[in-house]
Amino acid sequence: MTKPDNEREAWARLRFAIVGPLLASPPQGRELQLTLRQLSAREWTCPGHGTPIRFGVSTIERWYYAARNATDPLGALRQRVRTDKGQVRVLTNAVTTLIRAQYKEHPGWTAQLHHDNIAVLIAEDPALGSMPSYSTLRRYLQRHGLVRRRASRRASAGAVVARERHEQLETRSYESSHVNGLWHLDFHHGSIKVLEPDGHWVKPMLSCVVDDHSRLVCHLQWYRSESVESLVHGLTQAIAKRGLPRALMSDYVARNIIALLLPSPLCGRPARDGRRGGRRPRSRQHNDRGGPGRLLHSSTRIGDCHARALLHQARHP
Repeated sequence: MTKPDNEREAWARLRFAIVGPLLASPPQGRELQLTLRQLSAREWTCPGHGTPIRFGVSTIERWYYAARNATDPLGALRQRVRTDKGQVRVLTNAVTTLIRAQYKEHPGWTAQLHHDNIAVLIAEDPALGSMPSYSTLRRYLQRHGLVRRRASRRASAGAVVARERHEQLETRSYESSHVNGLWHLDFHHGSIKVLEPDGHWVKPMLSCVVDDHSRLVCHLQWYRSESVESLVHGLTQAIAKRGLPRALMSDYVARNIIALLLPSPLCGRPARDGRRGGRRPRSRQHNDRGGPGRLLHSSTRIGDCHARALLHQARHP
C-alpha cells in the first residue's frame, strides 16, 4: 500500500471512529443535533500530522448519513480518487506541443517568460485552446524535466555535439548506498582576494571533501593555491577525521594530481559537459551550472598503503 493509500485509510478510520457510536446507537429525535454539536466541540488527532483538529457539525452529519446508507461504512468514508488524476485538464495537445517546441528553441527561458510568450501565441490563434495559468505551466515544465538551463560558456562545436547527444539520453541521479562508500573532492575559487602580510594579493582556494551518502563535510579548509601540497593535506585531514573511503571522485585536475601519487586505475576521459554514463551525483545536482569541469566525474580507489603514504608525505614534507 502506497503512502496516499495509507493516508486515505487513516482518514477513513478516523471518520468511522467519530460517527461509529452514532451508527451503533442511533440517537432519537433532536438528540442527533445535540450529539453532533458535542462531537464537533471535541479535538481529534489529525492523521499523518498528529496535530489536534476539529470538524464542523455539517461535516460530521454528512459522514453519518454517508456511512448509515452504505453497505460498507468504512469504504463510504474513504476519500475518493479523482478519475482524471495524473492527467492535464487545461493543457491541450496543441498547447503542449507549442510549449515543447518553444523550450527546445529557448531552453534558457524562465517559466514566466515561457508563459508570457505562450499567452501571446494563444491570443493570436484562439484555436489552440484556453490559456493555462502560470502555476499549471510551471508544473508541466517541472514534471517533464523542462527546467531552465543556463547557456554554456563553452560554445565550441564539440560542446554543442555533446549537449545534443545527452539530450537524447536519460540522465539519472545516483547516490552511494552507505557512508564512506564515495567521497567527492574539489576546490572552489574564492570570490574575494586576500591581502598577505607582505602586501601581495592572493585569491584563496577552498578545498572540500564531502561524503556522498550522508552529505557530511569530512574536511573544509582555505588554501592559497590549488597545488599538490594543498590537495594532499586536505585529503589526508579528511582521512584522519573520518577514516578511509572506498572510492574518491574528483575533477579532472585533481584526478591528474592524485594519479601522480596513487598508482590506481582511473576512469576514461570524461564527457565535455561533465557527465559520465548518463548519470550525475545527486549531491551535485543543485550546484551544476552546465560548464565543463563542474562535476566530479573520475573515480580513484584508495588502498591502505596509499593512505599511509599520503599521511607520511603530509607529516614530513
